Amino acid sequence: MFSIIQAAGWPIWPLLACSIVALALIIERFSSLRTRKVAPPKLLAEAMIVSRSTVPPLDVVLKLEQNSILGEVLGSGLRALSANPRISEADLRTTLEGAGRQAAHKLERYLAALATIASAAPLLGLLGTVIGMIEIFGAQTGNGASAGGGNPAQLAQGISMALYNTAFGLMVAIPALIFWRYFRAQVDGYLLTMELAAERFARHLNVLRK
Repeated sequence: MFSIIQAAGWPIWPLLACSIVALALIIERFSSLRTRKVAPPKLLAEAMIVSRSTVPPLDVVLKLEQNSILGEVLGSGLRALSANPRISEADLRTTLEGAGRQAAHKLERYLAALATIASAAPLLGLLGTVIGMIEIFGAQTGNGASAGGGNPAQLAQGISMALYNTAFGLMVAIPALIFWRYFRAQVDGYLLTMELAAERFARHLNVLRK
């Protein structure tokens, strides 16, 4: 592996950094976007049960908010109703929508960075390819003779640099793009689930408010 890095030259170091960052982001998103951390299936029903007849105590609301990201959204509605029992339906929905936007920001965290790596890695590989081509032309003799009569070692080094950087750029970009699309679809699904849950919970709180 080290011999490959040596043959690829210095342009491969930015690609190595990108690969490390991309791997860290993928692991982090896999950990953070688990269902139990975002939107547990039974959480909405449980929240409606504990607030069936009245607003639950703040310790219960705090436990709900600490449960998951969806819990934070539902808890914001309970907090708003607890702070102002006469809150209007519009203000209650606005509170839930604001909490939903904050939740969306949390879910989309680092996805832009992963998409940037997926876009930048092929360009970095292309940069290494261009530098390798420069090495090849540099292997020619000063009078323009064929590189085969000039410096074969420098010619081989330039070809290796060009091919290794192209390949490594694609090796970094393709998985980053695949996981970015996977996480993007996962986040979109969570956002839809949370939007429907918040809408149902808003109707529940509106009845409770009356």
